[in-house]
Amino acid sequence: MDFQMLSLLMVVLACVEQSLASCVVESFTVKDDFDPKRYAGKWYALQKKDPEGLFLEDNISAEYTIGDDGSMVASSRGRVTLFGFWVVCADMAAQYSVPDPTTPGKMFMNYQGLASYLSSGGDNYWVIDTDYNNYAITYACRTLKEDGSCDDGYSLIFSRNPRGMPPPIQRLVRQKQEELCMVGQFSPVLQSACIWGEPLQVYFGTVLPGCLFGRQDVDFNGSSTSHLMVMSGSFKKQPRRHSGFQ
Repeated sequence: MDFQMLSLLMVVLACVEQSLASCVVESFTVKDDFDPKRYAGKWYALQKKDPEGLFLEDNISAEYTIGDDGSMVASSRGRVTLFGFWVVCADMAAQYSVPDPTTPGKMFMNYQGLASYLSSGGDNYWVIDTDYNNYAITYACRTLKEDGSCDDGYSLIFSRNPRGMPPPIQRLVRQKQEELCMVGQFSPVLQSACIWGEPLQVYFGTVLPGCLFGRQDVDFNGSSTSHLMVMSGSFKKQPRRHSGFQ
């Protein structure tokens, strides 16, 4: 009986050791022979695992372009709540470099908020996997634990289609989430159409700039529910589109 218990304990310890080893960040694999030209274009976030602190909440999208020198840059947007009450559509810009040319899927990203109240900084940007036409999984770890696993990191599941992914790709994405030791840590990202226009809101006689959302909430499976709302605090004005408001 003692021998059986000892054997069982050894098996459990071995499994725990293997699990910890598989969560070491440097052991994570990225997309082989990553091709930024095929990656370029518009992507919509469908799921995210947030880091500590402020992060984009929903309506997250990014458009990547390749310069004449082959470097990749991106413009992205997402809704975020500042100071606990101010909801804005945050515009961001980013530039990417490849520290090791033999691993093009492991990049470093410098990002800037296109408004003074948005943060700037730098993070790793690893493309864990993508088929270029349907999905992409990105990952960044900001701080490591002593055992080499991630203490503070984030990940985004992107799709070319804001309405969702087919079941075979969903299964593949879940497998990659397991490999990143992030099962159960992702939350869905709602996708919206943010229409920048004329001031829409009046508070105590003062007209404030507004962002009209003709929002269509889309879950990971592609089912949707339509809403219409107005959010305050927009800071960028684009040519007016017909919204049904006069």
